[in-house]
Amino acid sequence: MAPLFISRIVSSASVGFGQLALAWGVMDLGYGARGLSLVMACNAFPALLIICGGVAGDRFRRHYVLMGAETLACLSWLAIGAALFTGRAPLALLCVLAAVGGVATALFLPTLRGIIADLLDSPNRPAGNALINQTQSIGLLIGLVSSGAMVTAVGPAWSASMRGVLCGLSVVLLSRLATSRPSEPGTGPLRDLRNGWREFGARPWVWIMTLQYTAITTAVVCYTKIAGPLYATDGHGGAWSWGIISACEPLGAVMGALVGARWRPGWPMSAAALLPVSVAFPMLLMGSGAPWPLIAAAAVVPGVLQAVYYVLWATALQERIALDVLVRVNSWNMVASYLLMPLIMLVSGRLATILGAEALAFWSGTTAIIATLYALIWLRFIAWRENPSEIETKRLWRKQTSSASSEEAGSDIGSNTQP
Repeated sequence: MAPLFISRIVSSASVGFGQLALAWGVMDLGYGARGLSLVMACNAFPALLIICGGVAGDRFRRHYVLMGAETLACLSWLAIGAALFTGRAPLALLCVLAAVGGVATALFLPTLRGIIADLLDSPNRPAGNALINQTQSIGLLIGLVSSGAMVTAVGPAWSASMRGVLCGLSVVLLSRLATSRPSEPGTGPLRDLRNGWREFGARPWVWIMTLQYTAITTAVVCYTKIAGPLYATDGHGGAWSWGIISACEPLGAVMGALVGARWRPGWPMSAAALLPVSVAFPMLLMGSGAPWPLIAAAAVVPGVLQAVYYVLWATALQERIALDVLVRVNSWNMVASYLLMPLIMLVSGRLATILGAEALAFWSGTTAIIATLYALIWLRFIAWRENPSEIETKRLWRKQTSSASSEEAGSDIGSNTQP
């Protein structure tokens, strides 16, 4: 397990370097908000391959799939760094290279959650999920803070190249793992996809949380990829301040993972659905034109709560879904939000140009709040429909417990008055 956790620190640090490198690299070349949104859309466009990544993660050794994804990311980001070093990279080239990086992400994300189920037994999975989240947060924190300084001091080309180097180091670490091959013998890829979809659709709580996840991801993408960098550039501290703001969320996640490893709520799905609304806090502050240090402080809160959410959600999937279809269900859980990303990138770039970064951030936060309210309502409705007596039974139990306690207390008082 140690190579996996160290790899997550290294790879997540590389994400921090790439996040700022691409945004400031495109803007430094003079392509503006529309060019930035186009490049980000191309980076998100290969999201359809997430379901293919789910099939690969269930058919091949999962650490091999992760190694392949990291190798592809290494090559694409080294090429992006080289293009930025020229100082006149064509927008089309940056779009193509960003798309290659998106393919790597599509292969990597669904498989990561499945590998914990491979390497740990059931009692240890919550702690494993928490540690994965914590190591990712530490790495992202290091990457964002360091990349903000690097972009400011020597430029985005060095930051993009650093991401490529770190992805290569992650490949070496992942090669030290050993996982079994969990594929279903005698089935083809199309049948694997259908089986994964059937398992996904048979669980209403999964697809309701998926719809909420899609809306939350849309809001976060608009905020982090478009509104935030534009807001920071427009007189709010530049790349350095946005690096600090972005780093505050993983800073909170380091603490939140400790809570997630220990907390066992009575209504885990409702708790998991409520926690993501915290992403709206810094968005609404940015929408009101707040100074960047206040936004940075507010970003710690969603960091804490999102880490708890990750542990609850990942553990729920690992415990309730068979290991041989787990990655495919994960991929269907992710694909809707990632499919929308290219469109969201293009639309948000235009909206930021027309309305401004502050308005885009405000409406992103509002979207997150509305999506959470709908998810909570539907989850409670489904729980009542599937077991209408469950809620009433708990109420009656509490009432009977309260009555019994009162009667017992009365008996005690009466017995104390006897001669």
